[in-house]
Amino acid sequence: MNINSAKKISADILKVGTSRIWIDTNNLDDVLDAATREDIRALIRRNVIQRKPAKGNSGGRFRKRIIQRSKERRRGPGSVRGTRNARDPSKRRWIRTIRAVRDELKTLKSEGKIDDKTYRKFYRNSKGGRINSRAQLRTQLAAQGFIGEKK
Repeated sequence: MNINSAKKISADILKVGTSRIWIDTNNLDDVLDAATREDIRALIRRNVIQRKPAKGNSGGRFRKRIIQRSKERRRGPGSVRGTRNARDPSKRRWIRTIRAVRDELKTLKSEGKIDDKTYRKFYRNSKGGRINSRAQLRTQLAAQGFIGEKK
């Protein structure tokens, strides 16, 4: 049997591709003498024919890139893929904002710094997009005289 046929049969037996079959060149005569699949199996048992390990992708470059990203590198305009809304969706941004403002309102109400009517008024304003941050909320409350200016 020629070497290529032996490789194909061994690849079939070992359930790998032909490129992952290794044949010991010192025992090439035995491989050439093999006539059946059973002969090939015997050579596999004797380790004359072996399966090479599968190749993987190195993670080193990937890990290095992640470390650089954590240091805010590789984030310039040349690296930007996708629109601003794809990278930080407007809905997510809105959720972050509104939750912060509503949390602040809830805290002020529970501390007794604002009453129910004021709470409801500013809750509606924030829902309408008039208030964009905790700081802006506090500033507006102070300007309208509902709370003292924060020191």
